[in-house]
This record gives sequence, structure tokens and C-alpha cells, in this order.
Amino acid sequence: MQPKEIVAQYIADIHAQRFDEAKALLAAEGFEYVGPNMRFLRPDDMMSYQFGMAAIQKDLIVRQLSADGEHVFAILDYRTNFEMIGDVRLAVWFRVRNGKIQTVEAFYNAAVVENMLGGNLPSAP
Repeated sequence: MQPKEIVAQYIADIHAQRFDEAKALLAAEGFEYVGPNMRFLRPDDMMSYQFGMAAIQKDLIVRQLSADGEHVFAILDYRTNFEMIGDVRLAVWFRVRNGKIQTVEAFYNAAVVENMLGGNLPSAP
């Protein structure tokens, strides 16, 4: 699979809550996720967070997905069950190496996520 196809499959697996399949697309060694208010260095930690967020996920809509070599860029709408807070719009930069997602860098309004989680944010040890 090409990098764009790998990322598209990862997003589809997260949307369908197929967390084992999504994790299989992440690099086991040297993985890193960085967002505005959290950081994970292990795929297991990121998948635990994704599993926890599944309860509030109403929908995950891909608005744009483009690639430039190993770099894949996604614009997503993360629709939640928190009507009063609303949805989260995300820009995500993936880097795919050797057929696995090596790094994920997400950009979004951190205040919205902090409000949804009551200020209890996970972080890397």
C-alpha cells in the first residue's frame, strides 16, 4: 500500500472502532504522536486513548486527504456526542515509513478537547 492508502485505512479503522487493525498500521519502534495537549511514544498508549474517545465519537469525516511522498495530510471533522461543545476540526500530518505510520502530528483547538475530558489529559510517561 502507498502512504496515502495506509493513512486512509488507519482513519477508516478508527472510525469503525477497529482498534487492533488501526494499531497494526502504526510503527512498533520509534512511533510518536504529538498534539497540542498530549504526546504518546507507544502505539498502545495512543490506542488506549482512541478507545477512550470512542464513547463520544459520533462520526469521523474525511474532508481532505493528500500525500507528498511519505507525508500524508488529512483534514477531518471529528463529530462528537457533546452537542453543547460541538465538533472538533483536525488537521493531521502523518509520516509513513516502511509501510507503517511512524509519526502523527495533530493540530486542533485544544480547549475543546480539554472541556470534553474535564481537564484530564493523558501524556507520555
